[in-house]
Amino acid sequence: MSRFLAIMAERSAARAADLARLRPLGEMREAALSAPPPRPLGGFGELFDVIAEIKPRSPAEGVFVERASTEQGESYQMGGARMISVLTEPSEFGGSVEMVRAVSSVVTVPVLAKDFLTDPIQVYQAREAGADGVLVISRILDDPAMAAILDAAADCECFALLEAFDRADLARVSQVVSARPNTLVGVNCRDLDTLQVVPERHVDLADGLPEEPVAVAESAIGGPSDVERVAALGYRAVLVGSALMRTERPDVLVADLIEAGRRFAAMAS
Repeated sequence: MSRFLAIMAERSAARAADLARLRPLGEMREAALSAPPPRPLGGFGELFDVIAEIKPRSPAEGVFVERASTEQGESYQMGGARMISVLTEPSEFGGSVEMVRAVSSVVTVPVLAKDFLTDPIQVYQAREAGADGVLVISRILDDPAMAAILDAAADCECFALLEAFDRADLARVSQVVSARPNTLVGVNCRDLDTLQVVPERHVDLADGLPEEPVAVAESAIGGPSDVERVAALGYRAVLVGSALMRTERPDVLVADLIEAGRRFAAMAS
């Protein structure tokens, strides 16, 4: 595990412990299961879809344009995004669970809570705030910890996006999702040591993508040509954050990305 991921996992575990002291697991679970039911994935990825991400800042790229998370989420949905990802990690990304609550209240598409989860209580916290799914980073979890988090997601009827960074991660994730409904596979091409993107990783791991469920290309997506590149490799969705946070018209960029992906999908079929 890279130093960056190790630090993120350590901070996440500390936040989970603080949460458990304030609101025990049973209380959090009860609150999560009492919330309105999560929005389903539906036909996500059947053609080609975009997960549009909200993050106030990035350790690799600094602070993004200041825009209310609700305004950003509404713009993404207007552009046609089928899912909105919200960073909840506070120390490096400036996110919060309250951002999930705010965005979830103004959009109708599924909301993904994106963090470095280490404990099931964090899944229940995200669900109570209105998240419909959670990110699960395989690299920071051993098998029992991953199973516990995925069990909590299933308990809440949430979907999970399982993220891989290399071939070993992808093989492990593919095995897990084959036995888990309501899951997606993500391939993140950001180098965990330098935090720079390595687009070739999408290429290198493409032959290891499972036929099902939907595979999502993460990072290094800046415009339509990048979407065409990963669609040609078999990815059926992209997760885009930085490019959408930088542009003045995120709705237009989302629409352009979707058009490129679906145009390529139509040609391929």
